[in-house]
Amino acid sequence: MDPVRLSVLDRSRTREGHTHPESLRDTVRLARELERLGYHRVWVSEHHGVPGVAGSAPTVLAAAVAGATRTIRVGTGGVMLPNHRPLVVAEQFGVLESLFPGRIDMGLGRSVGFTDGVRRALGRDKGDAEDFEPQLAELLGWFRGTSPTGVHARPAEGLTVPPFVLAMGEGAGIAARAGLPMVIGDLRNREKMRRGIDHYRDRFRPSVWAAEPYVVVSGTIAVAGTPEEARRLLIPEAWSMAHSRTHGTFPPLPPAERVEALTMTGKESDFYESGLTGHIAGTEEQVAHELETLLKETGAQEILVTTSTYDREALLDSYRRLAAITSG
Repeated sequence: MDPVRLSVLDRSRTREGHTHPESLRDTVRLARELERLGYHRVWVSEHHGVPGVAGSAPTVLAAAVAGATRTIRVGTGGVMLPNHRPLVVAEQFGVLESLFPGRIDMGLGRSVGFTDGVRRALGRDKGDAEDFEPQLAELLGWFRGTSPTGVHARPAEGLTVPPFVLAMGEGAGIAARAGLPMVIGDLRNREKMRRGIDHYRDRFRPSVWAAEPYVVVSGTIAVAGTPEEARRLLIPEAWSMAHSRTHGTFPPLPPAERVEALTMTGKESDFYESGLTGHIAGTEEQVAHELETLLKETGAQEILVTTSTYDREALLDSYRRLAAITSG
């Protein structure tokens, strides 16, 4: 297939029998391998109070990733802006860009916590997501030096850190009005994703940050020697999602063989099977064909891979195979 920009969001998923610190170090090690394989960027995420995710401080983790690599772009997918003051976010990215010039991305989202308890601990509620658009404008203003407060964000002011909007629901319209690149998923609902992309492109307003629309499509992609091996990569995450939907807790990733031995309730089984469908998974030839179709349908300039699984060696092998088929 034709070459395409290929990037990775690693959510520092915890694994059964492994610690949170191990998960964070796994992310740093993976970033080094992705750089060697020629990936364009690697991003980290923000989750609070989730047993299955170690990444709670994305700008801190991004600094560790950037410090361990030399050329790959590093950023966040994303910082959840309603959880923070825009000035502080600007300062953090200003520090990152100052330390690692020309390599930092600022991916921004509007989620406000996984549970009511987490939102209370953060001092936020669901309605705070509605403040995302003015917060985004304020954040960008700190880099441009346009704050009406008379305060200056140091060292952010005057620096250029590319901003991206994680488009979930209203995000596509926000990205278009702000004239920013957009990251959109998921691959399991292609029609909804295409509608979001069309909405974004139709309403895009050029800005100092982007002269034209830039679309990154994100989702789970698994590549292996056989379709069965590729499908097994999806099993741990599918079960964790099913467990969260039926028990209210997002757990660490289990080994695929443990999931295969489980006796599930009807509801768990339904969510589990749903979690296995709609992704791009298979051999190199199968995945290349599906990616060509995806790019033709969306016109996306970049693919952001969000795959999580228990077996880190199998995950790295999947990324090696994916890099080989997308490098032209």
